[in-house]
Amino acid sequence: MELEAIKQVYFVGIGGIGMSAIARYFHKRGCQVSGYDKTRTLLTMALEEEGMLVSYTDEPSSLAGQFLSPAAATLIVYTPAIPKDSKLLNYFRDNGFDLKKRSQVLGIISKGQFCIAVAGTHGKTTTSSIIAHLLKDTGYGCTAFLGGIATNYQSNFLIGDNDVVVVEADEYDRSFLTLHPDIAVITSMDADHLDIYGDAAQLTESFRLFAAQLKEEGTLFVKKGLPIEKGITYSVDLDSTVRAENIRVEGSEFVFDYKGDQQINDIHLLLPGKHNVENATVAIAVALKLGIDKELIKRAVASFTGVKRRFEYIVKEEKHIYIDDYAHHPEELRACFDAVRQLYPGHQLTVIFQPHLFTRTRDFADDFAAVLSTADELLLLDIYPARELPLEGIDSAFLLGKMTLKNSKVLSKDGVLEKIKQDKPALLLTVGAGDIDTLIAPLKDILTNA
Repeated sequence: MELEAIKQVYFVGIGGIGMSAIARYFHKRGCQVSGYDKTRTLLTMALEEEGMLVSYTDEPSSLAGQFLSPAAATLIVYTPAIPKDSKLLNYFRDNGFDLKKRSQVLGIISKGQFCIAVAGTHGKTTTSSIIAHLLKDTGYGCTAFLGGIATNYQSNFLIGDNDVVVVEADEYDRSFLTLHPDIAVITSMDADHLDIYGDAAQLTESFRLFAAQLKEEGTLFVKKGLPIEKGITYSVDLDSTVRAENIRVEGSEFVFDYKGDQQINDIHLLLPGKHNVENATVAIAVALKLGIDKELIKRAVASFTGVKRRFEYIVKEEKHIYIDDYAHHPEELRACFDAVRQLYPGHQLTVIFQPHLFTRTRDFADDFAAVLSTADELLLLDIYPARELPLEGIDSAFLLGKMTLKNSKVLSKDGVLEKIKQDKPALLLTVGAGDIDTLIAPLKDILTNA
């Protein structure tokens, strides 16, 4: 399907962070955009306020007339997270509609444009958001489809007036293999999504296939140490082609020097942690590759305020610090914990964690237990199932049994709120990719009124 032919688009799972970015793109193009999602959220309400029609009923009877029968100008977009027994999804399949996965639609949009694609099992949302911000803030321009809400723009979608598009290349379900980038970044390749890939070797092969899809004259940036044989390497303090050096904390900011073909000293970054310095380093390398002036880049890095739910300060007061983060993989948790410890050494750290997926909890139980046991206090919520059915013997009690931290327990959401109301910890961290974000507002209220 050609982009220009699309006039009406329906999204099955419109409230997903990646899906909503594409919905906003088609809405900006003047297409009629509607969609379904299971739950009304702040994001779906924002889409409604922008003029899109959102239904919360998984029934064909909820469809407007133009989506009741297939037409050449009508596109149906779906996410693999939608259950296979979805009535809407099966209605569209059974009635001859043109259905595309979200990743396929990104391929259609980016075809014929200069595509910058960021892949990785973690780090891709922050890295793609920094790249998009550097291009926007310096005046270079871009259109961007992000996997999080960039706080500078309060959106996961940016519109530009040039032919440059920045996309987050999702490895789930091998989705990123629909892209053929001009510039590609691979941030990480830790084992994940083993329910899809089976083992780490298959995941690694998929990333190699992604790297091979780079356009002939394209540029690949790869984090130093990853098993990709080609590309420009980047790192923090390692012997790589481009790197960050002289990293230090000044106040609540990280400051570093960029070394590569060009050098930029004393770059200020509001995002904490060496992992974010690393993300910023490759974003700078991409911007320099595009020919952007290094002083403009330095200023833009300093003005990047982050991505919602990526080390987001919810409360930052003298008596209480409360940070929320999307981390849901052991390596993400480790990086997040390290950043907290670097900023607040000597403080007692209370962590509330919601495991995401039964299979991920099962596959990485020992790694989860090891990193979670480095907290001073841990409150575990039940596993968020997302698209999965329960697995026998795999629950939060199973994970708790592997912990070496004695000060840990499994609680309901109400139990967590009661515990925080009672203890009022000075340093609190919530982490997880499920619906743990529903606790943010009540936890903020407890601590700000303590």
